[in-house]
Amino acid sequence: MERRLKEILEKARKEYGSVELKTIGGRLYLYRVSSVYDPEKKRARKVSGEYLGRVTSDGLQRTAKRERSIYEYGNARFLYSLIGDVLQGLRAAFPDEWKEIVALSIVRTIRNVPIKYVKDAWEKLYLCEEVVEASLSPNTVSEKLRMIGADWDAQRSFFLSLMDGSSVFFFDLSSIFSRSVNLNLAEKGYNKEHLALDQINFALLFSQEKKTPVMLKSMPGSIRDIKSLHHAMDEFPLRDCILVLDRGFFSSKTVEDLLSSGISFIQPLKRGLKMVDYSLRLKESFVYRERGIKFAEKVVEWEAVREAGKKMREGVTAKLFLYEDVKLRGEEHSNLIRLNAKREEERVATVKIDEEKLGKIPILTNLDWSARRVYEFYKEKEEIEQAFDAMKNELENDKSYLGDDDAVRGYFFISFLSLYLYFRVMERIRAAGLTSKLSVNELLFQLSKVYLVKYGDGKERLSEVPGKVEELVSQLGLDILPKN
Repeated sequence: MERRLKEILEKARKEYGSVELKTIGGRLYLYRVSSVYDPEKKRARKVSGEYLGRVTSDGLQRTAKRERSIYEYGNARFLYSLIGDVLQGLRAAFPDEWKEIVALSIVRTIRNVPIKYVKDAWEKLYLCEEVVEASLSPNTVSEKLRMIGADWDAQRSFFLSLMDGSSVFFFDLSSIFSRSVNLNLAEKGYNKEHLALDQINFALLFSQEKKTPVMLKSMPGSIRDIKSLHHAMDEFPLRDCILVLDRGFFSSKTVEDLLSSGISFIQPLKRGLKMVDYSLRLKESFVYRERGIKFAEKVVEWEAVREAGKKMREGVTAKLFLYEDVKLRGEEHSNLIRLNAKREEERVATVKIDEEKLGKIPILTNLDWSARRVYEFYKEKEEIEQAFDAMKNELENDKSYLGDDDAVRGYFFISFLSLYLYFRVMERIRAAGLTSKLSVNELLFQLSKVYLVKYGDGKERLSEVPGKVEELVSQLGLDILPKN
């Protein structure tokens, strides 16, 4: 048998490449094997892959794979219809990887699974055979991510196609922590948690008109908010546009760069900045989502926002809006009183309550807009940040697979498309007036109850459609079910 075994293995290697024998229950089974780099051990390690069959004295007995005959249909059909708008751009930018890009982004939108389980999740969707034949083994996915990440020019070309027709953008910067020693992108930098850990930063551009993200880029962890904005202004056509920024982006140089580039802006300010005039009397008001908002405004000369002795252009002005969320003021005051009561019990110094700043939101802009309109754009950005944070949490799950910088860039591109699909679904829900009753995840879960069944005679049929799903399809105007 030993000689016969060698002959069988030699023949298998010629046909399948690297193979491995395993003894299970006293029987021999053959598997295809490959290697993957282990960043912790700093060397390659063997990984068992496809099962090839049982080995006997008669040779390799191939075991026929049992074919799946029922697939999730409703959720996949809906998402594929949404990504169809950008398929042409994807195929142009990534002619050899677009199938895997589509499959990965749809899977990650439906369910948050690590890379090693993506293939199993994809094979449950009808798209795996009907539309896109994607290769999603862990090794193939890792290699595809590196190829996607290594071609920033292709990514940028795709992002530019998404930006076309937009004139108002939200810009944000966030980060994830990494302990990998193989990532040049991972560097120590500023983070809200004030942790001295290596991190990877990523910047996001979001189109206010299209209600979707249009750019996501990873960058070294040491890059600060202001520098990331300057890079975006160099790489993308943001002139004659409006940028809605975060508090951390404010500096006199940034404001001057925005003005010289012809970019209008809405810039929230930190409450502690000297240029914020808290002596303004808040005489006017409006209601925003059942919350009372008081406000005042004043013209600001750029001489008032000089920093580090840098003189700005004389005669240039902007408007400073000072808002007060009446309910927020009460909440903050109450929280500080409770905090000081606890600190007194612990015999710790209490926090000074600066009542003139409670509930206040200062915003600087060079737009000739009403106070209400500026505030609405500011609040809309807060909603986007919540979804941005959800995407960041998903990135944490697969950090072990991101062994080098190219893989990181590739994975961020997949995450971008998943975020794009998320907001496309959210917009359909918002258009139907169901945001208070239905979330993106709930809708996709309900649609997953519609299955496609394949029969042995070659016919296909949808499973019974639950009444709840029929109602949602009707309310949202989804064209994913047959008319009869």
